Amino acid sequence: MRRYARTVVAFALATSVVTGTAGWVSGDAQQALTGPPPGTTSWRADRALGEELPDPERSTPTEVASFFAELSERKRQLLLVRHPAVVGNLDGVPLELRYRANSLALTTAEDPRYRSLATPGRQILAFDPRGRGQVAEVFGDLRSARRVSVVVPGSDNDAGTFDRKVADHGAPPGMARTLHKAAGPDTAVIAWAGYTTPVGVGIDAATGRLAEAGAGRLERFTQGLTADGLPEPAVFCHSYGSVVCGLAAHRLPATDLVVLGSPGMRADDVDGLRTRATVWAAKDPTDWIDDVPSVRFAGLGHGTDPTDPAFGARRIPAGDAQGHAGYFAPGTESLRAFAAIARGASADTTAGSTAGSTAGSTAVEGAAR
Repeated sequence: MRRYARTVVAFALATSVVTGTAGWVSGDAQQALTGPPPGTTSWRADRALGEELPDPERSTPTEVASFFAELSERKRQLLLVRHPAVVGNLDGVPLELRYRANSLALTTAEDPRYRSLATPGRQILAFDPRGRGQVAEVFGDLRSARRVSVVVPGSDNDAGTFDRKVADHGAPPGMARTLHKAAGPDTAVIAWAGYTTPVGVGIDAATGRLAEAGAGRLERFTQGLTADGLPEPAVFCHSYGSVVCGLAAHRLPATDLVVLGSPGMRADDVDGLRTRATVWAAKDPTDWIDDVPSVRFAGLGHGTDPTDPAFGARRIPAGDAQGHAGYFAPGTESLRAFAAIARGASADTTAGSTAGSTAGSTAVEGAAR
């Protein structure tokens, strides 16, 4: 009977895991968007160049990059005009071509949810209108940046909500914009809403199903950046986004993994992530995520709190951040530390620091000032 009681309690705790940003409400189950970009069927059948095009589902980003490196500008433009949805979302395609392809796709999109994304001057690196929609936007000059960062958001984020009117630092583009401003002009930051996120608080938020699908998309996206000759990024993972990052960590080309407001990364400790990236964790004392039980049971819950010293991540100061969405607020300790990491401070200022201690975070905080 006692064992049964413990099981019931653990199950109840696990089902209370919440990783969304829309409040304490139930969310409907979402169908994860997976597979190649829209328009892949016609792309596969196209012989306009007199040869097969790289298969969007089977070709690696490195193979895609090699194919496009051999094409003349005329041939690149031909593919862009004939297949903007594929070119704009195919990891490994040169970023300049992806910007143009997604601009073309957005100007012809009829869904009013995406109208603001078509504003001239925006650098849209990915745009997939299927389902709730997925999008990635760049802040800064990605081609010339010395350091690159990717922001992976949590629940309730998609192409339709990307530009929603919340605090300037709360939505994905706001997080990326404030990080880029704090980190400086030698950096570029990508807001990546490139996976199907949970909606509200429900079974999707408490399980890893959507995170598993998102992990594969994040892996391929970051591999596409490096295949295009860009630096390995620092990856900032908020809320449910940290579950995605935890599952992707072992195959993610990244210098740093920074998790904030995390419900867990589906790993017991840093070693369980099997990553060579430096792992950082932040949680402010007013974040409701602190009330989420750090458990995994019957597929529910996401495990150890990454800010727990036993997890082994380097702590980032976040004492003055407010709430679950306040980590990128201008003037906060957390944003200063994030900016230092985005500039590459972790490689230079944390030598000799101990995993799980405050030594590394103190060095980063100092570098950020």
